[in-house]
Amino acid sequence: MPLPGQLQRPPISEGTDQGTQISDRAQSCLRDLTQYPVCHLACVYLENIHDSDGSSSSSHQNPKSADKWAASLENLLEDPEGVKRFREFLKKEFSEENVLFWLACEDFKKTQDKKQMQEKAKEIYMTFLSSKASSQVNVEGQSRLNETILEEPHPLMFQKLQDQIFNLMKYDSYSRFLKSDLFLKHKRTEEEDEGPPDAQTAAKRASRIYNT
Repeated sequence: MPLPGQLQRPPISEGTDQGTQISDRAQSCLRDLTQYPVCHLACVYLENIHDSDGSSSSSHQNPKSADKWAASLENLLEDPEGVKRFREFLKKEFSEENVLFWLACEDFKKTQDKKQMQEKAKEIYMTFLSSKASSQVNVEGQSRLNETILEEPHPLMFQKLQDQIFNLMKYDSYSRFLKSDLFLKHKRTEEEDEGPPDAQTAAKRASRIYNT
């Protein structure tokens, strides 16, 4: 895993197999690096999810994604496509830093190398928690936070703050997201792509007859 500020990806050449290409979600994250210096931590987390299920989460492959997102915020944050849509919504509400902080903390908890942990901890603090943070999140006890928390980094050092941000999203922005045009449009698109069951059955039957 590259150190903060050293994220590099190999160029994609024409004809490259789809499974080896950088996902659209990763490319979107990379474009955001100029705005959020720690965003690549969130990207790493999203790419790990993508790799773990071995498939893309496009609407054609996962036609029920909107239903899963609506079931819980946890489900939404486990789906890279769901995170992408949620980020789009939070951008409009000027609170995208909340989900980026949550994702960065998820990646941080999986870090084992001591040096990387120290560098990531500092970057998370400077980007989201410092009084001079470029994308400061609103957490309880913010005024008491200082760089002393970076002296002895450990995987769960941001857990309480991450939980606060999760609850803030869950009981505030997440509920509005489910009522937003962005989410409802995505849901309608999935329903249209899926089509009525009877129509699908008829189409399959007609295809079998035609091919016999």
